[in-house]
Amino acid sequence: MDINIILEPDVTPQQFAELAVEAERLGVRAMWSSNYHMHYDPFLSLAPAAAATSKILLGPLAVSPWEMHPLKMANAILTLNEMSNGRAMIAVSAGGGPLGAIAWRPADGAEPWPYKHPVKGTVEPDRRVVGVVECIEILQQARSGKFFMGYEGRVFNIRRPFGMMWAKQPGPLIYSCSTAPMMCRMGGRVADGIQISDATVAMLPEIMEQIRIGLGRREEPATDFRVGNFWAWHIKPDPEVSMYEARRELIWRGAIIGQVREHIRPFCHDDAEVDNIIDNWESFRVAFRTRSGNIEGVPEDLINRLIAGMASAGGLDAIEREVERYKAMAAAGLTELDLRLFDNPMDGLKLIGEHVLPAVR
Repeated sequence: MDINIILEPDVTPQQFAELAVEAERLGVRAMWSSNYHMHYDPFLSLAPAAAATSKILLGPLAVSPWEMHPLKMANAILTLNEMSNGRAMIAVSAGGGPLGAIAWRPADGAEPWPYKHPVKGTVEPDRRVVGVVECIEILQQARSGKFFMGYEGRVFNIRRPFGMMWAKQPGPLIYSCSTAPMMCRMGGRVADGIQISDATVAMLPEIMEQIRIGLGRREEPATDFRVGNFWAWHIKPDPEVSMYEARRELIWRGAIIGQVREHIRPFCHDDAEVDNIIDNWESFRVAFRTRSGNIEGVPEDLINRLIAGMASAGGLDAIEREVERYKAMAAAGLTELDLRLFDNPMDGLKLIGEHVLPAVR
């Protein structure tokens, strides 16, 4: 299994380049730049890294076609691919934070994907899936270097002839950001790989089954289909610092932000604890927004169980346990694990290079 790195969106382009150089030296396969609504542009941030490295793959995670039309997305990722001599990749998402920031609404004027319930509150799931499929198709056409008279879709259209004959070959890898069943089937059918998020070992068999269904519907068999998993890395020499960071970021773990009861339940003793988490959902968000890490109303023991179940946290003595978890993820079907770094990313990167990379290769 390969190891990829995901960086915070507030990492400057120069810092990103420095981290990419070190990651390449350590043998990391790829680095993702996070795409948030109030930070550095995820494409431009990768330019210095493209110039400073020669092997590591580079790409933005994740970009929605509702924030950036697929044609302009193609321009951006193909330019990065040119600058990196064929090392670009992109992850396409059906949603994401920027959509909430720009108050995006579906064409019928219905309520947008709610910030508080981004799973249960999804609007027009079929239209979202279709839009991602069309975006991936447009990106695939653009990277081919062939000429097209346009593109006619249900969601996206290109009215003028286009041909990116200058596109460097091979073209950039195209991932779909897919965790829900319909999106996993879609990604397996049309993308080069899938980027899932916060999937525990217990969740992976069902996810992989949905991906296999999609792979079985491809027009041509996939030769090297990639399956990655976003996973939070908080391990530090000081366990207290690690747990503070993990508490602060806990709201962003998939089961919590989506309030998905069946994914929260394995870490709880009973349904009352599940209700307690959902009833105090706002406390998780306040802990992040204030940078305090204090989650009011939820017992510390329960918080620690959530962290242990949905992230890698603790002191250096926790690394061996986490490596075993990563191996189980690989056995379940992951081809790559995407470790998300937070505070002091260079320190985290070096720990991963020293302890994780040798163990999972």
